[in-house]
Amino acid sequence: MKKQSKNEESKFYPAASTQTSCTASAKMIDKAKKDGVETAFERVASLKSCSFGAGGTCCRICSMGPCRVTETRTGVCGATASTVAARNFARMIAAGAAAHSDHAREVIFTFIAAAKGEAPGYEIKNETKLHALAKIFDINIEGKDKNRIALELGEKALAEMGKQQGEITLVKQAPKKRQERWRKEGISPRGVDREIVETMHRTHMGVDQDYKNILLHGCRTSLADGWGGSMIATELQDVLFGTPVPVRSKVNLGVLKENQVNVIIHGHEPLLSEMIVTAARDPELIEEAKKAGAKGINIAGICCTANELLMRKGVPVAGNFLQQELAICTGAVDAMVVDVQCIMQSLPTVAKCYHTEVITTSAKGKILGATHMEFDHHKAPEVAKDIVRRAIKNYPKRGKVDIPKEEIELIAGFSHETIKYLLGGRFRASYGPLNDNIINGRIKGVVGVVGCNNPRVKHDYVHTTVVKELIANNVLVLVTGCAAISCAKEGLLIPEAAELAGAGLREVCEAVGIPPVLHCGSCVDNSRILMAASEIVKEGGLGEDLDEIPAAGCAPEWMSEKAVAIGQYFVSSGVPVGFGVSFPTTNSEVLSNYLFKEIEETTGGKWFYEPDPVEMAKILIKNIDKKRKALGIDREKERVLYDMEMRRDLEIV
Repeated sequence: MKKQSKNEESKFYPAASTQTSCTASAKMIDKAKKDGVETAFERVASLKSCSFGAGGTCCRICSMGPCRVTETRTGVCGATASTVAARNFARMIAAGAAAHSDHAREVIFTFIAAAKGEAPGYEIKNETKLHALAKIFDINIEGKDKNRIALELGEKALAEMGKQQGEITLVKQAPKKRQERWRKEGISPRGVDREIVETMHRTHMGVDQDYKNILLHGCRTSLADGWGGSMIATELQDVLFGTPVPVRSKVNLGVLKENQVNVIIHGHEPLLSEMIVTAARDPELIEEAKKAGAKGINIAGICCTANELLMRKGVPVAGNFLQQELAICTGAVDAMVVDVQCIMQSLPTVAKCYHTEVITTSAKGKILGATHMEFDHHKAPEVAKDIVRRAIKNYPKRGKVDIPKEEIELIAGFSHETIKYLLGGRFRASYGPLNDNIINGRIKGVVGVVGCNNPRVKHDYVHTTVVKELIANNVLVLVTGCAAISCAKEGLLIPEAAELAGAGLREVCEAVGIPPVLHCGSCVDNSRILMAASEIVKEGGLGEDLDEIPAAGCAPEWMSEKAVAIGQYFVSSGVPVGFGVSFPTTNSEVLSNYLFKEIEETTGGKWFYEPDPVEMAKILIKNIDKKRKALGIDREKERVLYDMEMRRDLEIV
């Protein structure tokens, strides 16, 4: 797809050009304004952030406040800025961990029901991974069919949520040295719910008032997410729906169809959305759509449900978080079906200006003004068909439709198992080729770029700028969530994007046939990046722990508490992590110093804050170079890259 230059974009869309780098989004922002529709892009301009809240030192956990605390002024109870900021930061970790882990809980309930034969439409699809997980959970599979094994696995996974003593089972997948470090520091997670509840207790008024102690438990809670809730959700979804393999699809608002019934699925849990995709392919419903005047039924995704359906079904992606309102503004969306997380309350208000019906499906997430059709895994196919029928009935009510033409191809579905297979083949699947190319310098290191969009920065621009800088410097990038969708729209998730990579990374990508930016899934699938990093360690040659490998992470446009939980479980696992936009502890110099420097002594990882995307990339590369130097492989790169450039020059001649 030919992209407009910044000058062209500014010329045609001056009102929106400073808010987004996505041309389709810019068109819809301007259309929304003409239609008298208020979107997040307009609201953010009139809502200033509270400086005390943004910096982490507004305390509102009791009615003596709220107290606006500074380094020289405590709260009414005497709480210091470091204590208040630590409490707020820990509560963000707990909220993010709760979101991911409640997602896992719903998956477990459906998984168990499927194993019992009580969930029509669901079945165990990946027996290989089922057996591998059974081994990790010490389940004897001898003489048992897949459903019996799945039932035992589901029950053990459910027990991980309320476990009170011992350790979460999946921490066994981390390198042994890392496990030993967690135990030594007293931060190995016991049970998902226990750590979240303890965080809320510790941060209650008058309990834990030592910022380091609060944050140590924050580490523990984050690990209960990364190596517990998030990992359980990812692993069981792979068993239930199939482990993702590379699939080609399309992205951006142009995937909506003017002559078809458009159903957008938005949120994070793929349980009902899998059934909606199946329903949309039902010949009976397709015939109903044709009778309503449409040529068919088109399903498209927004946010992380989009990533889930993309990876396993090849369903096109309409956009990321900040495009949810804009999709409705096209006038072409007949139903937007939502479940949980990252769903704007404004959707029914925006929908009133068009014909779109917003349908909520989770008992946890209702919105005033929306239709509620509750998901029940015991009758999921039936609920899914009812939802699609409502969209079909809505199709004739359309007014004028204005769908941007922008859409671009992408390749998604790089699970850590798939990466292993692509590098070594069926019989020699291994991370060896990746490790070898990191050691010899063709690949400098690996960075995970994750997280949401935030309208306080230019939509998509920060993500894509960081990623372009990284791949140009031979850093292999793994992306998830809305960051992945941003990169896809920029054309970075196709093999041809290797042209933007440095000579070393480009050579590897061309040899293997992969993009320099690998789509690894939804935000809950950041656990895949943990697994990939652990595989690098286990392969050998790059240290014995996660804090030794040349790897880092960042959330350049972060927005939600889930991003804080994700960032902290990477820091707690030994990986340096950067945030853009803002950082929620900056009003406490003491706590920020601890997170940016001192915590490294405990976990091997640390935080940094850098809003400028080019500077963020430089810091990430500097961290990777530091790891390479410690491993004694930093001097190889010049020789290897020189050799490659020489060969390329000779080929040109």
